Amino acid sequence: MATSNVLSLPFRKSTQMSLATPIQQYISKKYDQHPDMFRHDLDVIDTLRRDAVNVREVHQSGIKKLQVYAGQLVWIGGKFPIDIGADFTWYPALGYNTEHPLVQNNLKYELMNILYNLAALYSQLAVSSNRSATEGLKMAASWFSQAAGVLTHMKTNVLPELRMANPPDDMDEATLESLIQLLLAQSQECFWMKAVMDGYKDASIARLAARVSDLYNLAGEAATRSEAISSAWIHHMSAKHHHFAAAAQYRAACDCLEKRKYGEEVARLTDAVACVNQGLKEAKGGYLSKAVVDDLHGLKKRVEEDLKRAERDNDVIYLQAVPPKSELKILDRANMAVARVPPEVAEPYKFFGDHAEFGPALFTKLVPFAVHVAVSIYEERRDRLVNNSIIAELETLTDKLHEILSSLNLPGSLQALEKPLGLPGTLVQHAEEIRQADALNRLQRGFADIEKLCSSDRAVFDEGKALLIAEEEEDNTMRVKHGTRVWTRPESRADPSRDGGAKLWNQAAEIEGYFASSTSSDGVVRQKFEAVKDTLAVLAGPDRSMIDYIPNSRRTEIPESLKPALGRLRGAYNDVLRLESRRRKRVEALKNKSRADDIKSDILAEAARLERTYPSTAIVPAHFEDFFEKRLDSLYEADLEGLEKERADQDKAMTEVERANREFEAQKKSTAGGNVEREKALQRLDNAYYKYKEIVSNIEVGRKFYNDLSQIVEQFRNQARHWVNERRKDARSLEDEIYMPPLASMTISPAPGPVPPAQSFAPPNPSSYYQPQPQPIRQSFHNPPVEAPIQSWADNVAQQQPKPMTPLAPVANMQGTWMPGMAIKFAPSPSAGANPGEQGGANPPVKGTWEPTKGIRFG
Repeated sequence: MATSNVLSLPFRKSTQMSLATPIQQYISKKYDQHPDMFRHDLDVIDTLRRDAVNVREVHQSGIKKLQVYAGQLVWIGGKFPIDIGADFTWYPALGYNTEHPLVQNNLKYELMNILYNLAALYSQLAVSSNRSATEGLKMAASWFSQAAGVLTHMKTNVLPELRMANPPDDMDEATLESLIQLLLAQSQECFWMKAVMDGYKDASIARLAARVSDLYNLAGEAATRSEAISSAWIHHMSAKHHHFAAAAQYRAACDCLEKRKYGEEVARLTDAVACVNQGLKEAKGGYLSKAVVDDLHGLKKRVEEDLKRAERDNDVIYLQAVPPKSELKILDRANMAVARVPPEVAEPYKFFGDHAEFGPALFTKLVPFAVHVAVSIYEERRDRLVNNSIIAELETLTDKLHEILSSLNLPGSLQALEKPLGLPGTLVQHAEEIRQADALNRLQRGFADIEKLCSSDRAVFDEGKALLIAEEEEDNTMRVKHGTRVWTRPESRADPSRDGGAKLWNQAAEIEGYFASSTSSDGVVRQKFEAVKDTLAVLAGPDRSMIDYIPNSRRTEIPESLKPALGRLRGAYNDVLRLESRRRKRVEALKNKSRADDIKSDILAEAARLERTYPSTAIVPAHFEDFFEKRLDSLYEADLEGLEKERADQDKAMTEVERANREFEAQKKSTAGGNVEREKALQRLDNAYYKYKEIVSNIEVGRKFYNDLSQIVEQFRNQARHWVNERRKDARSLEDEIYMPPLASMTISPAPGPVPPAQSFAPPNPSSYYQPQPQPIRQSFHNPPVEAPIQSWADNVAQQQPKPMTPLAPVANMQGTWMPGMAIKFAPSPSAGANPGEQGGANPPVKGTWEPTKGIRFG
């Protein structure tokens, strides 16, 4: 910057690391393919990264190195997740923390840094071009435009996908916007310089200069919102804005002179002088380079000379009225600089191939990561369709069927008449199934598992919520301590940041709702179990227990008048049993079909088709939506349509059962047949069997629910832990700022040597360091030089008042004064009334231990 009137971007620096290692580990863990299949690709990706991060020289050969690696990063981003496990270390290029690296496990972060360095290389090539010739200016303008294009691509395409809550300061949106406008301004400045060299008309040059001024102004406005752009750069942008505003008015004044608008010429020259003076104000503090200051002074001299001549001619000869600035026509703009994104950056897929510029794309034989995600999406969607939309509906129909049969006291009423003594065959089958399943212990173990899972999930959730509560209490304590005017950060429950307090507290409320709902459901299932526990114990016991439980009928023969009604009811009931059996087989067949539905081979073929059809587009799961719909329709549409037939068949069968049962009950009353107690006992056992099946299904649903909930609460706890840690760091930082004394109360003592350019105060006169000083001088930032106490950083520490210093002797009389390089010895305090200038010879050195009351003397 010291020798140039334009700026270039410095490179971001990185450390060497192997990207192949985390890729190899990820392939081993997540893919079915062996990493050795991609050994060549792994070596190539490390070579490309090493070449790209080592680009430091201003040479065009570095462009391809950066472009090729950036293109491969874009390509492999479609095959691997963004957090592949590689910790990329990069040092900022701008700002005040360039020595503190930022490490991120993020492929997009790596891509951002590579593209940033590509833009930096373009800008440095532009600055190094020969801008004293028109061909060099054209080349510099092109480099600046491409640099702006790369940054524009970063801002619009890469930054939104970065997935970082706080992007690096020198690559956030405000900084990128400022740098884009700066590079465009410098590109436009090259067109302006070429127009001047080629002798364009003054009006055209004025329009070009006005646009240069606008772009520098936009760059400066965006820079003030950035945390990374230095004050020197902001002053540079402001100075150039005023410079080209003056240059535009000067050229417009020349055009007025040619068109004999002498009054307007004076007005525009006057405004040009004001703009130049405004630009020279930015030079205070040493922020501007010598080249920029010289340009301003040169323009000022020329404009002032023309203004004197124009005023003299107009006052003496032309006598035209000088319009005020508000009446001057605003200059038109001629924009020549545009952000040009290199095609290698915008569409890198077009440059891959065996004989293409970037060479073959890496890991082409690896199944894209989006395909694995798509397989998971399909399987989840398929399971939801089969289990929730088909099987759950069929089970609901079956439950409704059993409720109706139980309300009709079936099959108990049939079994009591058909088998007046002993145990019915179906009951024996149900009892044997209960015994083999060890039903009671199975249900008890299921309830224990549910309780254990619930307790585990609850403990994890309570840990996360306790962190939120503790942080909220800490925040409220600090807010009460310092007051809301000082403690200005958002409250815990209102923090709007990503994964912040607002989101976490809402998640906590949702999870509380999940626990409340599940606890209620668990209670309902336990009540079901308690209601049939004793009856299940009878079924699980030996046959003798069931025989004792079921009373025998007093009549062992069925009346002849009842047999027709009994036969019709038995036939209708058997139809229902056949319907239920057919439904169970259908559900089992559907589950088998779902388990056998392996989409991997078909989706790989679809992915290959998409890559061939759209080679420049990265595959994402959304591309398979049509494929999913067609496959699900072809495999399961018939089962969905069959639900309506199942409902119709069940309604028809149950209608027949209810009609037959009414006839049967009426006939049974007329013949006074049947044994009510036996019917009720048989019905209770039958109901207990089906209730057992229902409870088993409920327990499986509950177990799946709590397993799924465990992932949710664990993620909640981890996010809460991370957010609380960040909030506590923020609180400590904010409290340190509160306790820091205000800048106005800080004082400093002048030290020999030049003051760095970043300071805003004027350096003291160097000659003052060689003059005797009666007492120490402390220069305040805001007050004139006066004697002031030393400012302590701690408010509760008493201020120490400095003792007045003895005036220094002239240089000629300082032979006895200690100088650097001399030994140090201690001497007693001077005797009363002794001449200070003769103390060295009046008191010989005193041997023994030095005492604090004796004073210190150097010499």
